[in-house]
Amino acid sequence: MKRTPKITAGWREWIALPNLGIPAVKAKLDTGARTSALHAENIQVFTENGVQRVRFLVHPVQRDTSVAVPCVADVADRRRITDSGGHAEHRIIIETQLAVDGAVWPIKLSLTNRDPMRFRMLLGRTAMRGHMVVDPGRSFVTGMQLESAYGARPKKPGKRI
Repeated sequence: MKRTPKITAGWREWIALPNLGIPAVKAKLDTGARTSALHAENIQVFTENGVQRVRFLVHPVQRDTSVAVPCVADVADRRRITDSGGHAEHRIIIETQLAVDGAVWPIKLSLTNRDPMRFRMLLGRTAMRGHMVVDPGRSFVTGMQLESAYGARPKKPGKRI
């Protein structure tokens, strides 16, 4: 059986979530975190045709609410997640596709408010296992750029995207 080579990525990368309609979101690749997390607002669980689903809004660009992506996904699970600060929270878990450097595979994501964090998404080791190798001394290795996903974005003085 032929093995696909693992993607070498930096500690932060632009990745895509095509099933959610998100062409780019800046993610921190965190091998110390088991679960991946996506910034989500207005999280609403509902039932459709007997299936539990969730709708939510994603602002994929940090500190920029002009880009808003409405998303809908099936609820895969509900879990109690403890963050790095030791704070526990019950979160909705969804399964979706991750796209990075030409490869696509399914991952599970917890939905939470990541406004106070520097990254809209945290990619945990479970999602990376078997697909990626992280070089902690590098950033944005895969080549995806924010501008290619959302068009040219003016940088605000003193603000980092």
